[in-house]
Amino acid sequence: MTDPRQVIAAIRDGRGLDRPGAALMAQGLADGSVSDAQAAAFAMAVLLKGVGTEGRVALTRAMRDSGQVLHWDLPGAVVDKHSTGGIGDTTSLILAPLLAAAGAFVPMISGRGLGHTGGTLDKLEAIPGFVCDQGEAAFRKIVREVGCAIVSATGDLAPADRRLYAIRDESGTVESIDLITASILSKKLAAGLQALVLDVKAGSGAFLKKDDASQRLAEALVKTANGAGCRTAALITDMDQPLARSAGNALEVFEAIAVLKGQKGALRDLVLELAAECLRLADVPGDPAALLDSGRPAEIFGQMVAAQGGPADLVERPDVFLAISPVIAPVPVVAGRVGAIDVTALGHTVVALGGGRVRAGEKIDHRVGLSDLAKLGEEVGPDRPLAMVHAADETAAEIAVAGVQAAYRLGDGQPGPLVRARIVSE
Repeated sequence: MTDPRQVIAAIRDGRGLDRPGAALMAQGLADGSVSDAQAAAFAMAVLLKGVGTEGRVALTRAMRDSGQVLHWDLPGAVVDKHSTGGIGDTTSLILAPLLAAAGAFVPMISGRGLGHTGGTLDKLEAIPGFVCDQGEAAFRKIVREVGCAIVSATGDLAPADRRLYAIRDESGTVESIDLITASILSKKLAAGLQALVLDVKAGSGAFLKKDDASQRLAEALVKTANGAGCRTAALITDMDQPLARSAGNALEVFEAIAVLKGQKGALRDLVLELAAECLRLADVPGDPAALLDSGRPAEIFGQMVAAQGGPADLVERPDVFLAISPVIAPVPVVAGRVGAIDVTALGHTVVALGGGRVRAGEKIDHRVGLSDLAKLGEEVGPDRPLAMVHAADETAAEIAVAGVQAAYRLGDGQPGPLVRARIVSE
């Protein structure tokens, strides 16, 4: 086929996606010969009809090969992690320097906010001067000298995904397992990895809220990546409550730094689980908890921030550099125990505050968000609000307070296991 419309029609009619069709769409996304309308129609057809295992592999490889594929000559394993997105999830900011402290190299190519979830790049750009868009030479230099770098995909690296990623957000096709798999793995495989650990979320704050859907995605990711020669495993993790106590860009960076400096909690626990799995895949020795407690990952994070244009003393003085909202308001609640949380609604509240995007290219207010979020099973009441709202003005704060109140239900709920299942590499 030589016409994108033929590829779209084939998927729409249930005939799947073959290698030539995948190559045509990926190249067209990269060079602009596929229009935005065609790209959105393609994404919707894939969402509604699916393309099967062979089509998913073909699309992943085609999107990987739509640009440059990196190769590394480093004195250690090249590894990475990817999450399908959650609320209060800054594991990347902690995990990358932790893996580097173990002797691995982490060329982490990340994305921006998608739907109701925050993006790693948006969080890092809350740091004054931090530059996510690094050229290849700079990217390689930072990875080699620091041990890790967290960057956006360059124009030469998986350019098909760079465009399709934004179109998925605007066209309501984020949830497609086939598109999620191709998006994640095209970037990761193009980065030249030897091992990859995946964090697939399940629960009220996940894109795929049911365990069976998350299981299918995890299996698709692991099978596709391993088939392409990258040792991969996936953890299915809980998103029935925010991972951390904060949601919002600067607020989450504050919390990530606190964990790097010793703060305990679910965020730290998940980082350690992911680190252990990644080091196992890569045959790299090391005790993640001991490494984190040593302070070395905090030092490496500071070095990475400085190497990418941020302040050299961010870790020591985050309150000096990370902006604070002019309005901070509690979310009042009657006395009781947290029984359930609509985590997706919390994410939409952060977006409405200005902490995320409704359309691609919109400017983000890095100051805004939620902090001190109550977790499942915790007592709340007049002396313990559900959260603190950080807003640009009083009106936005009032709307966000109502949004948070609507997202919480009091009752007898208790948190489930942080790691619900493991899909291990064959």
